[in-house]
Amino acid sequence: MTFQEALKACNLVAILRGIKPEEAEAVGEVLVEAGWRIIEVPLNSPDPLKSIEKLVKRFGDQALIGAGTVLTPAQVADVAATGAKVIISPNANVEVIKASRAAGMVSLPGVATPTEAFAAIEAGASGIKAFPAEAIPPYVIKAWKAVLPKDIPVLAVGGVTPENMAVYAQAGTAGFGIGSSLYKPGADIASIGQKAREFMDAMRAL
Repeated sequence: MTFQEALKACNLVAILRGIKPEEAEAVGEVLVEAGWRIIEVPLNSPDPLKSIEKLVKRFGDQALIGAGTVLTPAQVADVAATGAKVIISPNANVEVIKASRAAGMVSLPGVATPTEAFAAIEAGASGIKAFPAEAIPPYVIKAWKAVLPKDIPVLAVGGVTPENMAVYAQAGTAGFGIGSSLYKPGADIASIGQKAREFMDAMRAL
Protein backbone atom coordinates (compact mmCIF):
# COMPACT_ATOMS: atom_id res chain seq x y z
CA MET A 1 0.00 0.00 0.00
CA THR A 2 1.41 3.38 -1.00
CA PHE A 3 1.07 6.52 1.09
CA GLN A 4 -1.34 7.96 -1.49
CA GLU A 5 -3.47 4.80 -1.41
CA ALA A 6 -3.55 4.77 2.39
CA LEU A 7 -4.48 8.45 2.55
CA LYS A 8 -7.23 7.94 0.00
CA ALA A 9 -8.65 4.97 1.93
CA CYS A 10 -8.54 6.83 5.24
CA ASN A 11 -6.93 10.24 5.70
CA LEU A 12 -6.49 9.78 9.44
CA VAL A 13 -3.16 8.98 11.12
CA ALA A 14 -3.40 7.28 14.53
CA ILE A 15 -0.76 8.66 16.91
CA LEU A 16 -0.25 6.12 19.71
CA ARG A 17 1.97 8.12 22.03
CA GLY A 18 2.83 6.20 25.18
CA ILE A 19 1.67 2.80 23.94
CA LYS A 20 3.44 -0.27 25.34
CA PRO A 21 4.42 -3.28 23.22
CA GLU A 22 1.97 -5.54 25.03
CA GLU A 23 -0.91 -3.23 23.98
CA ALA A 24 0.16 -2.67 20.39
CA GLU A 25 -1.59 -5.52 18.62
CA ALA A 26 -4.93 -5.11 20.41
CA VAL A 27 -5.01 -1.36 19.71
CA GLY A 28 -3.86 -1.89 16.13
CA GLU A 29 -6.63 -4.43 15.61
CA VAL A 30 -9.47 -2.08 16.60
CA LEU A 31 -7.98 0.69 14.45
CA VAL A 32 -7.58 -1.48 11.35
CA GLU A 33 -11.04 -2.97 11.84
CA ALA A 34 -12.47 0.57 12.00
CA GLY A 35 -10.75 1.38 8.70
CA TRP A 36 -7.63 3.30 9.76
CA ARG A 37 -4.69 2.75 7.42
CA ILE A 38 -1.78 4.76 8.90
CA ILE A 39 -0.54 4.10 12.44
CA GLU A 40 2.28 5.98 14.16
CA VAL A 41 4.14 5.06 17.34
CA PRO A 42 6.13 8.07 18.63
CA LEU A 43 9.66 7.22 19.64
CA ASN A 44 9.17 8.77 23.08
CA SER A 45 6.85 5.88 23.93
CA PRO A 46 8.01 2.91 26.07
CA ASP A 47 10.10 0.52 23.93
CA PRO A 48 8.70 2.01 20.71
CA LEU A 49 10.66 -0.11 18.24
CA LYS A 50 9.21 -3.29 19.72
CA SER A 51 5.68 -1.89 19.38
CA ILE A 52 6.41 -0.89 15.79
CA GLU A 53 7.80 -4.34 15.00
CA LYS A 54 4.67 -5.99 16.38
CA LEU A 55 2.39 -3.70 14.36
CA VAL A 56 4.41 -4.25 11.16
CA LYS A 57 4.34 -8.02 11.59
CA ARG A 58 0.62 -8.17 12.31
CA PHE A 59 -0.79 -5.36 10.14
CA GLY A 60 1.92 -4.42 7.67
CA ASP A 61 -0.07 -5.76 4.72
CA GLN A 62 -3.21 -3.82 5.72
CA ALA A 63 -1.84 -0.50 6.96
CA LEU A 64 1.23 1.72 6.82
CA ILE A 65 3.08 1.55 10.13
CA GLY A 66 5.53 4.24 11.11
CA ALA A 67 7.33 6.13 13.84
CA GLY A 68 6.71 9.63 15.14
CA THR A 69 8.93 12.10 16.99
CA VAL A 70 11.85 10.99 14.79
CA LEU A 71 14.63 13.53 15.33
CA THR A 72 17.84 12.07 13.88
CA PRO A 73 19.02 10.07 10.85
CA ALA A 74 20.19 7.34 13.26
CA GLN A 75 16.61 6.97 14.49
CA VAL A 76 15.44 6.72 10.87
CA ALA A 77 17.78 3.76 10.41
CA ASP A 78 16.48 2.10 13.59
CA VAL A 79 12.88 2.47 12.43
CA ALA A 80 13.68 1.27 8.90
CA ALA A 81 15.11 -1.93 10.41
CA THR A 82 11.65 -2.79 11.81
CA GLY A 83 10.10 -2.80 8.34
CA ALA A 84 8.05 0.35 9.05
CA LYS A 85 7.26 2.61 6.10
CA VAL A 86 6.63 6.06 7.56
CA ILE A 87 8.80 8.64 9.36
CA ILE A 88 6.97 11.50 11.07
CA SER A 89 8.71 14.36 12.89
CA PRO A 90 7.63 17.39 14.90
CA ASN A 91 10.18 19.50 13.03
CA ALA A 92 11.60 19.89 9.53
CA ASN A 93 15.10 18.45 9.89
CA VAL A 94 16.45 18.24 6.35
CA GLU A 95 18.84 15.39 7.22
CA VAL A 96 15.99 13.31 8.68
CA ILE A 97 13.90 13.94 5.56
CA LYS A 98 16.75 12.94 3.24
CA ALA A 99 17.56 9.83 5.29
CA SER A 100 13.90 8.79 5.24
CA ARG A 101 13.61 9.11 1.48
CA ALA A 102 16.96 7.37 0.94
CA ALA A 103 15.55 4.45 2.94
CA GLY A 104 12.48 4.39 0.67
CA MET A 105 10.19 5.63 3.43
CA VAL A 106 7.41 8.21 3.57
CA SER A 107 8.61 11.46 5.18
CA LEU A 108 6.12 13.70 7.00
CA PRO A 109 7.97 16.51 8.78
CA GLY A 110 6.26 19.06 11.01
CA VAL A 111 6.17 22.67 9.84
CA ALA A 112 4.62 25.88 11.13
CA THR A 113 5.58 28.37 8.39
CA PRO A 114 5.73 28.48 4.57
CA THR A 115 9.52 28.78 4.78
CA GLU A 116 9.76 25.49 6.68
CA ALA A 117 7.25 23.87 4.34
CA PHE A 118 9.16 24.76 1.18
CA ALA A 119 12.50 23.69 2.72
CA ALA A 120 10.96 20.35 3.70
CA ILE A 121 9.50 19.80 0.24
CA GLU A 122 12.81 20.68 -1.40
CA ALA A 123 14.52 18.08 0.81
CA GLY A 124 12.07 15.43 -0.39
CA ALA A 125 9.17 15.41 2.06
CA SER A 126 6.25 13.21 0.95
CA GLY A 127 3.82 15.56 2.68
CA ILE A 128 3.91 18.13 5.44
CA LYS A 129 2.45 18.14 8.92
CA ALA A 130 0.97 21.46 10.05
CA PHE A 131 1.96 21.28 13.70
CA PRO A 132 0.53 22.13 16.11
CA ALA A 133 -2.64 22.64 14.10
CA GLU A 134 -4.44 24.30 17.03
CA ALA A 135 -1.97 27.20 16.61
CA ILE A 136 -2.33 27.22 12.79
CA PRO A 137 -5.87 28.33 11.92
CA PRO A 138 -7.54 26.92 8.81
CA TYR A 139 -7.22 30.25 6.98
CA VAL A 140 -3.43 29.96 7.32
CA ILE A 141 -3.44 26.50 5.77
CA LYS A 142 -5.67 27.82 2.99
CA ALA A 143 -3.04 30.47 2.25
CA TRP A 144 -0.29 27.83 2.26
CA LYS A 145 -2.24 25.68 -0.18
CA ALA A 146 -2.40 28.58 -2.64
CA VAL A 147 1.39 28.50 -3.03
CA LEU A 148 2.53 24.98 -2.15
CA PRO A 149 2.89 22.29 -4.85
CA LYS A 150 -0.53 20.76 -5.52
CA ASP A 151 0.74 17.18 -5.14
CA ILE A 152 2.08 17.68 -1.60
CA PRO A 153 -0.57 16.81 1.00
CA VAL A 154 -0.87 18.93 4.12
CA LEU A 155 -1.94 17.09 7.27
CA ALA A 156 -3.28 18.93 10.32
CA VAL A 157 -1.88 17.50 13.55
CA GLY A 158 -2.43 18.68 17.11
CA GLY A 159 -5.79 19.55 18.59
CA VAL A 160 -7.86 17.87 15.87
CA THR A 161 -11.31 16.64 16.94
CA PRO A 162 -14.30 15.22 15.04
CA GLU A 163 -15.91 18.65 15.49
CA ASN A 164 -13.18 20.77 13.85
CA MET A 165 -12.11 18.47 11.01
CA ALA A 166 -14.53 20.02 8.52
CA VAL A 167 -13.10 23.54 8.71
CA TYR A 168 -9.58 22.22 8.14
CA ALA A 169 -10.76 20.06 5.24
CA GLN A 170 -12.46 23.08 3.66
CA ALA A 171 -9.14 24.93 3.89
CA GLY A 172 -7.45 22.23 1.83
CA THR A 173 -6.08 19.88 4.48
CA ALA A 174 -5.59 16.40 2.99
CA GLY A 175 -5.50 14.49 6.26
CA PHE A 176 -5.30 14.57 10.03
CA GLY A 177 -3.05 13.21 12.74
CA ILE A 178 -5.07 12.16 15.78
CA GLY A 179 -3.35 11.70 19.11
CA SER A 180 -4.73 12.09 22.61
CA SER A 181 -8.33 12.48 21.44
CA LEU A 182 -8.04 8.92 20.09
CA TYR A 183 -5.56 7.15 22.36
CA LYS A 184 -4.19 7.76 25.84
CA PRO A 185 -2.01 5.26 27.71
CA GLY A 186 -4.16 2.93 29.78
CA ALA A 187 -7.36 3.58 27.82
CA ASP A 188 -9.54 0.51 27.40
CA ILE A 189 -9.87 -1.09 23.98
CA ALA A 190 -13.62 -0.52 23.74
CA SER A 191 -13.29 3.26 24.18
CA ILE A 192 -10.43 3.42 21.67
CA GLY A 193 -12.56 1.53 19.17
CA GLN A 194 -15.50 3.84 19.76
CA LYS A 195 -13.36 6.95 19.25
CA ALA A 196 -11.81 5.41 16.13
CA ARG A 197 -15.28 4.91 14.67
CA GLU A 198 -16.36 8.44 15.62
CA PHE A 199 -13.41 9.89 13.74
CA MET A 200 -14.15 7.66 10.76
CA ASP A 201 -17.75 8.88 10.74
CA ALA A 202 -16.55 12.49 10.84
CA MET A 203 -14.11 11.81 7.99
CA ARG A 204 -16.81 10.24 5.83
CA ALA A 205 -19.05 13.24 6.44
CA LEU A 206 -16.47 15.68 5.01
